[in-house]
Amino acid sequence: MLYYLLYPLRDIFFGFNVFRYITFRAGFASVSAFLITVLFGPFVIKKLKKMKVGEEVRNSECPSLYPLHKDKQGTPTMGGLLILFGVTISTLLWADFKNSFVALSLLVMLWLGLIGFLDDYKKLKVKTIRGLKARTKLFAQILAGGVVGLFLYLRRDANTMLEFPFFKELTMDLGAFYVPFVILVIVGSSNAVNITDGLDGLATGCIVMAAIAYTGMSYITGHVRFAEYLGVYYTAEAAELTVFCASIIGSGLGFLWFNSFPATVFMGDTGALALGGAIVSVAVFIKKELLLFLVGGIF
Repeated sequence: MLYYLLYPLRDIFFGFNVFRYITFRAGFASVSAFLITVLFGPFVIKKLKKMKVGEEVRNSECPSLYPLHKDKQGTPTMGGLLILFGVTISTLLWADFKNSFVALSLLVMLWLGLIGFLDDYKKLKVKTIRGLKARTKLFAQILAGGVVGLFLYLRRDANTMLEFPFFKELTMDLGAFYVPFVILVIVGSSNAVNITDGLDGLATGCIVMAAIAYTGMSYITGHVRFAEYLGVYYTAEAAELTVFCASIIGSGLGFLWFNSFPATVFMGDTGALALGGAIVSVAVFIKKELLLFLVGGIF
């Protein structure tokens, strides 16, 4: 938004020319997301406590672990709403939201965030132990993956090649199978992040580290000289994903202020499914899907 409002004013004052630089907007996107998350954190946590959507620590599955986790009983969850708010506002402020990669990554994040929210709400507020039915969540994730996969497959400059990290010349053309591959990656990764959530700062810290890695890779993928020099896939649209990933970093660090030990809030499925989907969407768009095994290995 600020890009469209202020960059055209460069002819009036040369200082507005800085809005054309990805690095400038990514830096401020990260700072903005951090401040939004930190400033609104106490308000959101207070509301979650009022709603009584607290963590349920179960004893029956593994009684020996219960004494170590019993203090987490009642800790507000669904704090992922705070992260999603910070990422969304920051991205809309600083990124070129007309960029198709940014728009789709943001939509995938919000869509999976909605599914995670409904799952959390049913488990914690309605007291339905299982939350949403597994097939409902799976269908929603497959839908998100299908949209991204078809978008990439049906583009004029469609690239269905699968690149292997550290091997510049090693690629595999998946053809029409690229769509189910994207679905598999998005469904698997979003669930993997979801499984990781539950310990103080664990999922959040890992997401921040993954976002840092993909911030750098997005910038390189969208920079013609760097991409050519390093022998990696180049697409100009990927550059704007740097701003999106920077927003995730800032919001994640802001959330860690409340989520680090002793955690006063957890992100829940609301944040875990959404952030997993966001990171993997970026990985797919910049053709660095297999690097998820390294970058997101903990998941």
